[in-house]
Amino acid sequence: QVQLVESGGGLVQAGGSLRLSCAASGGTFSSYTMAWFRQAPGKEREFVTVIRPSRTTRYADSVKGRFTIFRDNVKNTVYLQMNNLKPEDTAVYYCASKYGEVVGTEGRQYDYWGQGTQVTVSS
Repeated sequence: QVQLVESGGGLVQAGGSLRLSCAASGGTFSSYTMAWFRQAPGKEREFVTVIRPSRTTRYADSVKGRFTIFRDNVKNTVYLQMNNLKPEDTAVYYCASKYGEVVGTEGRQYDYWGQGTQVTVSS
């Protein structure tokens, strides 16, 4: 059983930066596709970014050029560096994992989820 614990959320002004972390336990971390999703109030959960065991990545158009996903297979942690934050980035951010190399842009592909961390960007 894989467990995911997110941290690093908070309140930041527009244009600021935050780094989210997702610490994984219970599996061979390096073999998992890891992703970040987010859900804003009143909206559906949406894909943000994914990093696969091969370290290939993909980003939603809305965050491309501002967000970076990277992983540390020694620390069993995936990170989301968020720069130039905008009020529309305000959401609960969730970490997700799936064993193996998958496309990973849809939530239904994932087996494990963290509890979420709140990111609020003020204008």
